[in-house]
Amino acid sequence: MKITLIAGARPNFIKIAPIIQAIEKKQMEGADVTYRLVHTGQHYDKNLSATFFEELNIPEPNANLEVKSGSQAEQTGAIMVAFEKELNENPCDLVLVVGDVNSTMACAIVAKKMNIKVAHVEAGIRSGDLTMPEEINRIITDSITDYFFTTSVSASENLLKNGVESSNIQFVGNVMIDTLYQNLDRISSPIFWKEFNLETGNYIILTLHRPSNVDEEKSLIDLLQGIDEMVGDKKIIFPIHPRTKAILGETNLNLKNIIFVEPQGYLNFMYLIKNSFAVITDSGGISEETTVLGIPCFTMRTTTERPETIEIGTNRLVGTSIENLKNSFEDFLQNGIKKSGIPDLWDGKASERIIAILLTKL
Repeated sequence: MKITLIAGARPNFIKIAPIIQAIEKKQMEGADVTYRLVHTGQHYDKNLSATFFEELNIPEPNANLEVKSGSQAEQTGAIMVAFEKELNENPCDLVLVVGDVNSTMACAIVAKKMNIKVAHVEAGIRSGDLTMPEEINRIITDSITDYFFTTSVSASENLLKNGVESSNIQFVGNVMIDTLYQNLDRISSPIFWKEFNLETGNYIILTLHRPSNVDEEKSLIDLLQGIDEMVGDKKIIFPIHPRTKAILGETNLNLKNIIFVEPQGYLNFMYLIKNSFAVITDSGGISEETTVLGIPCFTMRTTTERPETIEIGTNRLVGTSIENLKNSFEDFLQNGIKKSGIPDLWDGKASERIIAILLTKL
């Protein structure tokens, strides 16, 4: 069985790493399976892509499509054109895509039009918010996928409601958590740890990247100033995305607690998360890792495609207004962290389940 693996953006690399390890383990056991790793180039900043390959021991990609940035349509179209050529030159039995970025959807479409089977890892998750490009990517990918691997029972139920045959849905757990468990003993403090006098529990992690939060300069500044004011004497470490940094430009924000740092590699970032007092984010994926690590997480969105992190985990969905965030944060300070747990099958073995199942399918 020949599998082509697709990685396009930072979260993809985290999810692909344990899948590669699971394939290589099966190869050592004598299984007839090979893989070809294709990097679409959707994220091309070193700290957003190349560093992850190095840290997570992912081999150099067999191909880099070098698509880079552009509008949604430009990027998606460029990936499709480049990936079609890649598949013509390097046929395979299965294209495996992960997550919900443009690369996920674009490569799935190309594969299906070439009559190649598609497996979608992290299938079935839904936010219900069609203003999110990722939600559209999920819906389209799942409409043409052959093998669906889900992270939760609710994701499987979403697929069943959409008419997917139950025999094609496999609840396997969360590959992102596989990577977390595999690297917990390797995480390390960033170079600025001592410079900023960071200690376990004396700082908060902030990440913002969604257009609704960062694309308008004044609202972004208001949000940062509001967060800066509400945290008391806690430092705030903000690994700032290059696009967000460009929006702020040289503006003097007069912030007393927020410390801007460069995007972090996986091992440094997980160390920062694990040792933080809390996390404020508009990411979906980070709430999965905070749930497993037991770190309070405040998600600045009105919807989430990962409801299990709220129902079982440490995550709170607080909307996009600073007032809602302040109220939720104050409640946390007064009443402490809510009772939480780890969702079923988030045990570090999802990738092994996926490859074992695929070997019975093809």
